[in-house]
Amino acid sequence: MDFLELVKARQSDRAYDKNRPVEREKLERILEAARLAPSACNAQPWKFVVVTDPELAVKVGKASAGLGMNKFAKDAPVHILIVEESMNITSLLGSKIKDKYFPLVDIGIAASHICLAAEAEGLGSCILGWFDEKGIKELVGIPQKKRLLLDITIGYSLKPKKQKVRKAKEKVVAYNKY
Repeated sequence: MDFLELVKARQSDRAYDKNRPVEREKLERILEAARLAPSACNAQPWKFVVVTDPELAVKVGKASAGLGMNKFAKDAPVHILIVEESMNITSLLGSKIKDKYFPLVDIGIAASHICLAAEAEGLGSCILGWFDEKGIKELVGIPQKKRLLLDITIGYSLKPKKQKVRKAKEKVVAYNKY
């Protein structure tokens, strides 16, 4: 599959086969794609906490649900939790000078790599930003002073692919001028 086809195929999957575990070799390739993601000044301001234990995955999934959000997360066999780590000095200085917080950009890039790699492995994924941060930190031993930014669910999707609905290219792309 070429890259554009991969991007077209990737979607946020919200129904997983909870009885079908993700093969370790697939998960390792997904994590390698995340590890190799680019970051400002090569800071790599992340740590990936990978939850594969079935009982713990259900608990993390339940902590990702609330107010009717993310109820499907308890069925995901894998959760990749992305924790923000310290920037290196160059990235820190650049962030201050340019008034841009590079770790958020960097972690977004890594998350995209995870989701595209999962798609390439025949797996579904969904990036979650809504969750009980304190609860998940307690479940997996993330220090309370750290920021848990994302929970990416991974598993075999139970639903067929759907047609993507996107704005027309003319509404989101401009050449040479806004």
